[in-house]
Amino acid sequence: MDRSAAIPSSVDPTKPSAGRIYDHLLGGTEYLEVDRRAAEAIRKTAPEVEDAVWANRGFLQRSARWLAETAGIRQFIDIGAGLPTRNNTHDAAQAVAPDARVVYVDNDPTIYEHARTLLDDADNTAFVQGDLRDPDGILNHPEVRNLLDFTQPIGLMLVAVAHFLSDEDDPWAVVRRLVEAVPSGSYLALSHATSSRTNPTVIERIQQIYANATEQTYFRPEEDIARFFEGLEIVPPYPDAPPALTYVGLWGAEDPEQADTEGSRWIMCAVARKP
Repeated sequence: MDRSAAIPSSVDPTKPSAGRIYDHLLGGTEYLEVDRRAAEAIRKTAPEVEDAVWANRGFLQRSARWLAETAGIRQFIDIGAGLPTRNNTHDAAQAVAPDARVVYVDNDPTIYEHARTLLDDADNTAFVQGDLRDPDGILNHPEVRNLLDFTQPIGLMLVAVAHFLSDEDDPWAVVRRLVEAVPSGSYLALSHATSSRTNPTVIERIQQIYANATEQTYFRPEEDIARFFEGLEIVPPYPDAPPALTYVGLWGAEDPEQADTEGSRWIMCAVARKP
């Protein structure tokens, strides 16, 4: 579906957007023709990508629910959120804690415009335009400060977004700044595409597809993903599991063996508590 006529003037309709590609892969409708072509090229290169994005979506839903239900978190910042549809963070958290407050953040102007409309009837939610590369801009945004209380624990949701930052952007420092800004008892839920178990040729082809996009993608080895959680207490991802990184399909899974799919192994994740 081509929505070129409805997009903000600041958007280049010749460049695919990471957020809109993701929306297309999840069966959404808020994308442009250029995003559809990019998504189909990714599907052709790696058919398991659809499994990967749905496994990642499941991680977001299960971790948000766990944070609200088990950890008692009542406020969330979801950065790189994409469109808040199809059981996103506020739906998962408010299903068990109706008073949970959620701020979504994304840097895509098209997603921002659509998202604010979608959230018109949602209680205790806000959507702000911001970029993970500018954590202070997010933390000091008036709508963020208006909805969230930074003296109380916060759930930081960074699901499939840090892999759009290059090493030069120093994503580890960016995440550390966000963690420093929230109080003890807060949690970080983060997932990231991994190069540890993904075919290098497939990674190269996907990076070529993203070369003309608004964001490039950077697969990282497990040890680099683990660095995001330094100084934090990682939660065991499922019963009897050690407190360590796992695949997105396995986190919170009732049957980890069945959840261990090929697409799930594209993305590693963890949920960790700030002491």
